[in-house]
Amino acid sequence: MRESVYEPDGPIETVRADVVIVGSGLAGLYAAYHLSRKLSCALFTKETLEVSSSSLAQGGIAAVTEQNDCFNYHFEDTIKAGAGLCDESAVHVIVEEGPGDIERMLRLGARFDTDISGHLLTAREGGHGMSRILRAGGDATGHEMVRALKQTILRTPGVTVHENTFAADIVMDDDGHVAGLLIYEEGRWVYCAARYVIIASGGIGQIYRYTTNPSVATGDGMAMALRAGAALKDMEFVQFHPTGLYTPANRNRQCFLISEAVRGEGAILLNDAGERFMEGVHPMRELAPRDIVAREIYRQIQHQRSPFVRLDITHKSRDFLRERFPTIYARCMESGIDIATEAIPVGPVQHYMMGGIRTDLWGATNVPGLYACGEAACTGVHGANRLASNSTLECLVFGRRCATHINERADSEPPRESLPGHHRRQRVAVDIEREKNEVKGIMVKYCGIIRRGDTMRKGLDHITGLLGRLQDAALTTTHAMELYNMAQVAQRMLSAALARKRSVGSHYRTDEGEDCDV
Repeated sequence: MRESVYEPDGPIETVRADVVIVGSGLAGLYAAYHLSRKLSCALFTKETLEVSSSSLAQGGIAAVTEQNDCFNYHFEDTIKAGAGLCDESAVHVIVEEGPGDIERMLRLGARFDTDISGHLLTAREGGHGMSRILRAGGDATGHEMVRALKQTILRTPGVTVHENTFAADIVMDDDGHVAGLLIYEEGRWVYCAARYVIIASGGIGQIYRYTTNPSVATGDGMAMALRAGAALKDMEFVQFHPTGLYTPANRNRQCFLISEAVRGEGAILLNDAGERFMEGVHPMRELAPRDIVAREIYRQIQHQRSPFVRLDITHKSRDFLRERFPTIYARCMESGIDIATEAIPVGPVQHYMMGGIRTDLWGATNVPGLYACGEAACTGVHGANRLASNSTLECLVFGRRCATHINERADSEPPRESLPGHHRRQRVAVDIEREKNEVKGIMVKYCGIIRRGDTMRKGLDHITGLLGRLQDAALTTTHAMELYNMAQVAQRMLSAALARKRSVGSHYRTDEGEDCDV
């Protein structure tokens, strides 16, 4: 039995379920829906069912639905965007099985945009050679899919939803098999004994100072899996979205995303001099893969007065913009920006984690009984750089596959239970908010869009020192537990970035080829 890093203050209540799911985004909800009704499922989410990166997804979901498109085209675009480092078997799985999951979502009530004849509308985004992005509500695709799944799950027998609960640690039995989850809920500790745990807790955005991710994205699932003995993979590959809305209020908080679909509709990027600077940088110009666009925007900002560039879609009519991008239009107006008459100030912000908990093609990890899907997982689909709108597709395909794999094995797996242990910790005073801000600052400065070996090592030393201070501190609040998770994941990210000496995809080193001691 592995000891928990946390010291429960008081008695631990025990509850039971066959399967525990951590996270309420598309991956977690879709996995819960596909579990056998013979299995009991407890779904835990840090805040409410609506709070997730999935709910914020604007652009859409990529899938082959048009006659002029095909699986091979989608496969090739994905491999190219991932700089050749994608797992080809995983890519085949999502592009070939994805359309079937779109059909399932339609049957569950997801309202994708259609034309007057009922034909699904498609759009094009960066890195895609074809129009294959389905959308809902113009720019509220994630919100609509989560809505449909939420309504389904709340009336699904055998699934219980626990909101405002913090998943603290995975509990293991003496055989090294998952035995459940340790939960912190409203000031009390709960052990949920279970045969299987699915981590669908999302990404790591709050490890950075500027991110599109919600406040819950602190890498908890990856850190829990790491402590349970799961392997992490591709932790150096972090995607920075090129076009986060720039406002003075964005400092040290969640940034609003200006969807890539805006560029898909013909928006162009301009620098302070009014130049369309993506001309000559890449044949696809503004629709180049995200890592290329983000780096070029970063370079432009370094050589001009303004801390942002401008995204101009004023060639489109006001009526078009209000209908196609209702969320973006309204949010920009709230910020005093009329996108029908003026360009939008934008800059790169952390957006997505390509790496995560290593899984096979069924979402299974190297730890018996532990699965992962969604952004918390590394299935190999994205390689070094995610193709736009593939992540929502991956959530559905691999969420379903996790459930299918469990369904096929559940009858032969005995119930498992092992009361979580813990070791005594000192009451060391830690300024949680100050240390969180330190982690954010380190990652922005040393593990951002452009990296160097010497500075990354400096950042790794800082994070390692912080972990040393936290090692024996009593972590008895949600914020303290988040800090520990953030530091553990940040350490792995910096270590992986140091180990990869050559630039590829989203990992870009200015000291490439130098004789760095890494």
